[in-house]
Amino acid sequence: MMTAGTGGVGLAHRGGELTDSCYDMSIQATERFEIALNTRAGRLTTAVDVPTAFVPVTAIVPLMRRLGEEAQALEETQASAEGKTRSCQKGCAACCRMMVPIAPPEAFALTEFIRLLPTEQQQRIAQRFAASKSTLLAQGLWHRLVEIGESSRPPDDEALEPINQKYYALRMPCPFLEDDACSIYEQRPAACRELLVTSPAEQCEDLLANSVEPIPVPIRIGPVLGLLWGELTESPARMIPLPTVLDWLERHQHESHRTWQGSRLLDTALDKVWRFLSQGIKESENQGKRQAAGGSTLPTKS
Repeated sequence: MMTAGTGGVGLAHRGGELTDSCYDMSIQATERFEIALNTRAGRLTTAVDVPTAFVPVTAIVPLMRRLGEEAQALEETQASAEGKTRSCQKGCAACCRMMVPIAPPEAFALTEFIRLLPTEQQQRIAQRFAASKSTLLAQGLWHRLVEIGESSRPPDDEALEPINQKYYALRMPCPFLEDDACSIYEQRPAACRELLVTSPAEQCEDLLANSVEPIPVPIRIGPVLGLLWGELTESPARMIPLPTVLDWLERHQHESHRTWQGSRLLDTALDKVWRFLSQGIKESENQGKRQAAGGSTLPTKS
């Protein structure tokens, strides 16, 4: 039994096999591990296949996203038991006008995915990113967002709140939004997967004026991946505002070629997961306080 963190997270080795790797689509030798997580909403156990070879950090991204979704499914089940139903549906794109932060591993994975898209779709995405940059420059937000992605200090929610609200006031759609639907839905960032609400969908049309009831997020996978990258590279735990990600990648793409042993990536990531699980109750309490204070604070995509 390998342990990541202390208490609440277990990692058991279940032997090796050959399986399809999602990061380069070739046959890779893997080790199977069974992960056990004690979350606020219950115990989660799941099996994962981890490459035995040295792989880029993008190889761990799909696994961590799945882990986050399975943990949040427990929260959704608990909400359902309390008579609450998720109101988020396809075509409800209100949250696609919020500022979305992504970690460097997600940024690298995103650019790998974009390169596989048809040329015409790549061009449409590039045009929407350029339009977003023009709008943000005109509003005096672009350079502030770039600074966030390059900051040597971890993002502070309180300091980011005025920027979040100014960004949201623009009601600027995500560059990946097409006809009010996500054009990269299967590859969407972790932050987009985590913002689910049980309040009426129409309340999401104005998140500054209306309060919403989000389903608790036991593990924020974006920050987990940010912390993972920071430890692997001995650099700050960065989160990159999505509209600036192509600009950020121009300066950092070379970093994506570094590799680590798959089991090390998993063990280090699970250590960060435990950090978030241990903070779950405290975050839930803080969220309740914010909701009680009124509807002026945006739900957080973090």
